[in-house]
Amino acid sequence: MTTTTQQELFRFLEDRFACAQACTETARACALRASMVDPDGTEEQELLRRKGIMCAEVCDATCRVLSEDNHLDEAGIRVQLEWCRSVCLECAQVMDRHPGAEAAAKACRECAQACTDFMATLH
Repeated sequence: MTTTTQQELFRFLEDRFACAQACTETARACALRASMVDPDGTEEQELLRRKGIMCAEVCDATCRVLSEDNHLDEAGIRVQLEWCRSVCLECAQVMDRHPGAEAAAKACRECAQACTDFMATLH
């Protein structure tokens, strides 16, 4: 194995871990934010709660895909990452409209960026 190949592998594993970690943090932030919303609140609050729950579930699933030694090929991993990136960005936009949700919106954007960064390492 050449040094370049070892460096590429190390970068791939680093990016994969960073993405999985971002997914975990976002899942936690979104689940927490969703739990703080009154289930009988306004339509906008219900949207925030639904988006938060969906984002937490997608991020959790993405973290599992990245953390487990599964048999998904790169195309399957790319689809999962793109789905996660998209859901995170949608959730961040909804969170932006709610005072107190800034940290969760930031976590969503950081996760979306981590997914984008990791996708760039895939061939």
